[in-house]
Amino acid sequence: MTAIPQPAPLAARPLRAALRALLPALALAALPALIPAPSPAQTAAPLSAPSSAFSPEDRAALRAEIRSYLLDNPEVIMEAIQVLEDRRRIASESEGRDLVARNAAALFEDGYSHVAGNPDGDVTVVEFIDYNCGYCKKAHDDVRKLVETDPGLRYVVKEFPILGPSSVTAARAALAAREQDEGRRYMAFNDALMNHKGGLSDGDVWALAAEAGLDIARLKADSKDPDIQRAIEATYSLAKVLKIEGTPTFVIGDSIVRGYVPLDRLRETVAETRERKG
Repeated sequence: MTAIPQPAPLAARPLRAALRALLPALALAALPALIPAPSPAQTAAPLSAPSSAFSPEDRAALRAEIRSYLLDNPEVIMEAIQVLEDRRRIASESEGRDLVARNAAALFEDGYSHVAGNPDGDVTVVEFIDYNCGYCKKAHDDVRKLVETDPGLRYVVKEFPILGPSSVTAARAALAAREQDEGRRYMAFNDALMNHKGGLSDGDVWALAAEAGLDIARLKADSKDPDIQRAIEATYSLAKVLKIEGTPTFVIGDSIVRGYVPLDRLRETVAETRERKG
């Protein structure tokens, strides 16, 4: 996925840093085993913070006990990290579904993005793309196969040029291509741009448009239409709201899938979407 670099997931950080993050929770978990049960008289008194109840010797003993336990059971660290990552994933998926629901009209019915596949399909796949993105190019054939082999899919292309001026030129030209032959040449142009090896220049964009059978003079004029600029800016704004920072990014039904995923994973997500819809 072409994106702004993000911090490595917790599981990928050095083990010492992960352990440091987990120690407070482990210390709390160990408290019942290390602290005697309070007497009835003690429970009647206001409870003070655990740290104030420990002497320096108690705290040292607690740290030694935790260290000994972790050395004897190092697998607990990875189990705890996995639980934490699972919780983060579930929270992220829930947040993603909420974001999709609140921005459904802009995602699925914006009126300017190209729609392919079955316009009345039961599942919509939205893809945010940049024609200079290597991972978008890698995903291209898989996405085509997904749409071509599933008659129930509706496919929406979001032009999201984030990799430089030639990406903007390509996105403008692609949107302008929808004005010719009732949009029938858009997908051929999209294929040509995605199948181009290496980075695109502006000259490459117009040459590939000619190969796709587009009227270049008209295409260049249409690409300067202020409505096209507004469409791209609207996609930038939508991406910001959805916390999309790279390409490709997919919205499949109510799920956000960030980055390149192979065909079988795309199909699995589509199937999961259908199952949730009943």
